[in-house]
Amino acid sequence: MKISQTGIELIKEFEGCYLTAYRCPANKLTIGIGHTGLVDGKPIAPGLRITQEKAEQLLLDCLEKRYEPAVRNLGELNQNQYDALVSFCYNLGPGIFKGNLLNSIKAKNWNEVAKQMKLYNKARVNGKLIELKGLTRRRKAEA
Repeated sequence: MKISQTGIELIKEFEGCYLTAYRCPANKLTIGIGHTGLVDGKPIAPGLRITQEKAEQLLLDCLEKRYEPAVRNLGELNQNQYDALVSFCYNLGPGIFKGNLLNSIKAKNWNEVAKQMKLYNKARVNGKLIELKGLTRRRKAEA
């Protein structure tokens, strides 16, 4: 299975696209469409600029190499479930599938999966864990 254009649009809607490096609410240097990894083999540096085409390519490459494999390991999913879980994983990292969330996915208890996903709506800001409205909206859409 592969992420659909609908799934890619979901990610783009919540990540936005910034062609100059910035710090996200969790204080990570980010560029493009929520990209926090390497760009052309180098870490993101303040002031780094990329093109729209580069932003799109970074997203597609990361999805294919890092995030989609993590979701494929979860078992049989329909396209909507797959897209939502790839978006969730892209935002939180492939290690997010563990504990109650993983058990609920494996059991195909989708009501519990949605409930578990909605718990991930907070970020550490100035040392405090606070709810971010954007994350609350994103989790609702993914659920």
